[in-house]
Amino acid sequence: MDTNEIKKLLKIFDTSTATELVIDESGNGGARIKISKNVNIISGGGTLPATAGIPSQLSQMMPAVQTTSDAEETKTNTSQDVPLKNENLYEVKSPMVGTFYRSPAPDADAYVKVGDSISQGTVLCIIEAMKLMNEIESDVSGKIVKILVENATAVEYGQPLFLIEQN
Repeated sequence: MDTNEIKKLLKIFDTSTATELVIDESGNGGARIKISKNVNIISGGGTLPATAGIPSQLSQMMPAVQTTSDAEETKTNTSQDVPLKNENLYEVKSPMVGTFYRSPAPDADAYVKVGDSISQGTVLCIIEAMKLMNEIESDVSGKIVKILVENATAVEYGQPLFLIEQN
């Protein structure tokens, strides 16, 4: 199993609901890979609060294989690549861990696009968490400047999703 195959496997596993994967290719150059997601859920009264973070850790044990560093893997989809030129920019952050979707259905138009003018309460996206679709609304009025996350990708609690130039 080469590094590219491992990267593809990690990407698929990260967006899946599986919590553990073990691969043991017994042989002369054998590779043993164990990947697990440890998810702790804090809930009250049987429901998950919209602001409750679900920390996820990816534990990897790969004695015979080297992969790229975590810093290289997480470099994409961060707001550090976006210079904040204007103090009027508002960052919409993810209120939960889940999968980010730009539209209500795969064949539907995106809720918002770069350049769209929005008002407070406008639905910006959906985050799927625990098989529930959560609409994320804007807290401010303004214009969408940048969408920081690719469609159908995993997002973390507090991860920047949109930059909005406030009115």
